[in-house]
Amino acid sequence: MPHILILEDEAEIAEIIAIALKRDCHTSQIAPTAQAAGQHLIREAYDLLLLDVGLPDINGFDYLKTLRHQHPSLPVIMLTAQDEETDRILGLELGADDYIGKPFSPRELNARIKALLRRTQRQPENEWNEFRRSQNEPAQSIPQWQDDTQAHCIRHQGQALPLTLGEYRLLRTLIAHPQRVYSREELLTAMFGSNHPSDPHTINTHIRALRQKLRNAQIDPACIHTHHGIGYSFQ
Repeated sequence: MPHILILEDEAEIAEIIAIALKRDCHTSQIAPTAQAAGQHLIREAYDLLLLDVGLPDINGFDYLKTLRHQHPSLPVIMLTAQDEETDRILGLELGADDYIGKPFSPRELNARIKALLRRTQRQPENEWNEFRRSQNEPAQSIPQWQDDTQAHCIRHQGQALPLTLGEYRLLRTLIAHPQRVYSREELLTAMFGSNHPSDPHTINTHIRALRQKLRNAQIDPACIHTHHGIGYSFQ
């Protein structure tokens, strides 16, 4: 039974979420502050964190930065007061796995939790290899880019890029077949498997976050080329 930590300072909202999770056979613990959440994470193991952006003791994005150093593999869904694209991109850049804007329905939240848990419980290497085999093309090698399959990271000229698991799988798919144009649907499948988000344009947000990380690493983000109305390729 998945055990979920709810980091939400509004007691009424937190209680509604906890009730919805219980109905869906999840156990949960409510933490009204980041400090309280830290204590819970020390004492117990959690399968997923619901993280509100507006916390009383620290900005949710700042807390996410710290969390990713201490618990790099903990799945995180950001709860944002407004479904703003800038918030979504920033959350993904900092390591969030998904996001949902307030107000949201308990059914949608539970659906996102189930989908994220399915994705994170798979073996990413086996799933990506299955996707690659389905393309019927051998992976290519680019000298300045290295795919470190043991560490699940991409290195550019020896420098490891700070990518989430989804971003790692997205970038390794693109660099494995330079010049090939992938549809949005194909890239979502490469990232998340068959249980990917239903809207293919979700990939646009992930591409923006990935390009920003390339830019931060002094790498030209234009290496990921947009083919309008079709998808993306690595140039």
